Amino acid sequence: MDTAISPQSATPPVHPKRILFVEDDDALASVYLVRLEAEGFQVQRVANGEDALAAAVSFKPDLVLLDVMMPKISGFDVLDILRNTPETANLKVVMLTALSQDSDKKRAEELGVDDYLVKSQVVITDVIDRIKKHLGL
Repeated sequence: MDTAISPQSATPPVHPKRILFVEDDDALASVYLVRLEAEGFQVQRVANGEDALAAAVSFKPDLVLLDVMMPKISGFDVLDILRNTPETANLKVVMLTALSQDSDKKRAEELGVDDYLVKSQVVITDVIDRIKKHLGL
C-alpha cells in the first residue's frame, strides 16, 4: 500500500471563517447574509453596537463587518472598545457605512479600523473581496 501523502490530503480541514456582521438595516443585512454564507463564511448578524460587543467575545469572529450609524452604541464606539479590550484587540474590523466624509474615515483609521468602505461607493462583490483580502483568502 502506498503511504505517500498527496499535497491535497496533507492540508488540514478548512473551517469556515467567522464573520460578525453588525448592521441595523434588515433589508441590507439579509442580502449580505445570503451572499456571505454562499461564499462559505459562518455569519452571525447583530443589529446594534451593544449586541456587537457581546457577540465579539462569545462568537469569536475572524472579522467584524461593522456599520457606523446604529442604535445604542455607534460603530466608532464599538471599534474603540474592541481595540481596547484584550480579547478583541486584534480582530480584523471592516467598516461598511453610509458616512463618506474624509473626517469619518480619518476617525475610523485613528481608532484602528482595518478597512473603511462607503456603502454608496461599493458593490457587494467589492466588500467580499476586501473581506477575503483581510482574512488572507
